[in-house]
Amino acid sequence: MKKAFIIHGWEGNPQGSWRPWLKKKLEEKDFQVAVPQMPDTINPTMEKWLPHLAKTVGIPDENCYFVGHSLGCITILRYLEALGENQIIGGVVLVAGFGHDLDFKGYKGELASFFKTPINWEKIKKHCNKFVAIHSDDDPYVPIKHNTLFKEKLGAESIITHNMKHFSGDDGIMELPIALDCVLKLAKA
Repeated sequence: MKKAFIIHGWEGNPQGSWRPWLKKKLEEKDFQVAVPQMPDTINPTMEKWLPHLAKTVGIPDENCYFVGHSLGCITILRYLEALGENQIIGGVVLVAGFGHDLDFKGYKGELASFFKTPINWEKIKKHCNKFVAIHSDDDPYVPIKHNTLFKEKLGAESIITHNMKHFSGDDGIMELPIALDCVLKLAKA
């Protein structure tokens, strides 16, 4: 059975924005879907989020697909980086993801624990070779340069949307058909 893991971002939750909609749509396509509540979302740390994701997933395989939003994306990438030899997953959709610490106005390094060490892009690609990066041209937190980074470092398919801001419920994004399409495409490829 195909499994999907939808990982929310900083200050997020499983019931927020488009996650319930995507869960329902994937279940209708016979996916087993988990949308875990990540720990301490106000003050997230890699030391808490990574083990929580690993415990949620259990033993990963090629039928596992991941969708991350914002901080959920780097959590997924760090998870892949930490997988054991010969552990391979089916694919990853990165929505408003970032590959290095953020630098928007008002940010004070709250997510620095996710970037204590450089990302090992080659190790990540040993565990997954199908990535899609979805960004918006008006995201106030995560600029388009992160999409370019994922394309260069992971060979990710690049999708740039318009007027979706940070793809959050606060932005009015309660459905995300592009993410659904991408997961289904990855699962068929």
